[in-house]
Amino acid sequence: MAERILLIEDDPRLAEMVSEYLGEAGFRVSVAAGGRAGLERLAREPFDALVLDLMLPDMDGLEVCRELRAKHETPVLMLTERGDAADRIVGLEIGADDYLPKPFEPRELLARLRAILRRGKGRNAASKPLRFGRLEIDREARAVQVDGEACSLTAYQFALLLALAENAGRVLSRESLMDLVKGGPLEAFDRSIDVHVSRIRAAIEDDPRKPRRIVTVRGAGYVFAKAQD
Repeated sequence: MAERILLIEDDPRLAEMVSEYLGEAGFRVSVAAGGRAGLERLAREPFDALVLDLMLPDMDGLEVCRELRAKHETPVLMLTERGDAADRIVGLEIGADDYLPKPFEPRELLARLRAILRRGKGRNAASKPLRFGRLEIDREARAVQVDGEACSLTAYQFALLLALAENAGRVLSRESLMDLVKGGPLEAFDRSIDVHVSRIRAAIEDDPRKPRRIVTVRGAGYVFAKAQD
């Protein structure tokens, strides 16, 4: 399904040009000629991103961005007059994702819009807990549950489990796992990966002696099963 873009722009010629260009690139574009109309549209309908002109007839674009951020996480690309550095800085501080000075090349607008959409998808994906049957891994809370019961893991063991789960279905060698989890505020490598995996299994497996979540691939490493329950 085509991604939906809301363009808040009071210049009808510019709005038509941007709408046509983004439409040809595969987006569904809606236009609001003022800040209040844009906020009302956002309250009624979901959009994947917002292209926002800061110079609007009824309310300041910065105020539109501020009100939007109080309720939504929709990615915002600001359109600013060249030289308005202060407005750009304030806009980014209150939650805009990027800015583009006028006049601009349509190709740059498209590239920047696609970039903030990719970043937005990455944030949304990273914020959602991973679920595998009865197992849930909450990346933000750094917590693991099975059947709603908390599992006790060290910081290193959580990072190791997360690396396996984010690569579910792929066989990861011990060296690959060490590369994936190094660099964070983790405990020292004073024990082998195998010992840590054994402790994780004790916390999350129904029968650690017959693991179904973290499976050993002899001579290769470990694989986190996609289908577990």
